[in-house]
Amino acid sequence: MTRLQFHERLFPTDLLFKNFFETDSNFQSHVDNKPSYPCDLFTTDEGLNIEIAAVGLDKKDIKIETAENQIKISYERTDGENLSVDYIHRGIARRSFNLGWKISPKFNLNKVKADMDQGLLTIFIPIADEAKPKAIKIG
Repeated sequence: MTRLQFHERLFPTDLLFKNFFETDSNFQSHVDNKPSYPCDLFTTDEGLNIEIAAVGLDKKDIKIETAENQIKISYERTDGENLSVDYIHRGIARRSFNLGWKISPKFNLNKVKADMDQGLLTIFIPIADEAKPKAIKIG
C-alpha cells in the first residue's frame, strides 16, 4: 500500500480544528484551519496521534479534556513576560494555547493516552473497536 498524504487519508469530517482563543471561529476542516501552535497530527493503523511542542512547559500545567466527540488541549501561561529582556530573535513558543478538535466517532475518546517526553506532548486516540476492519466468514 502506498503512503498517502495526511489530508488524503482522512475525510474532511474526521478531524475538525478550532482555536478556542478565537471566539468568533468555528470548527473547520484540518485542511482549511491550521493550528497556530506547533503540532503534528497523523494516523496509523492503530489510531490518531497528536504531538504538540511543549518545550519548557510542565505536564501538570497542561489540561486535556474530552467531551462527546471533542478533545481540547490547553495551557495557560501564568507568569508575565520578562519585560527586561530585549530579544534579538524569538523562535521558541512559550505562549498559552487552547486547541480543540472534533474527532470522528471511528476513534475512541474513552481510551485517550497522553505522555510528555523531552518537551513533546504526545496524545494517542485509538480506533474504536466498532470501526476496526472485521473478517467475515462465509457460511
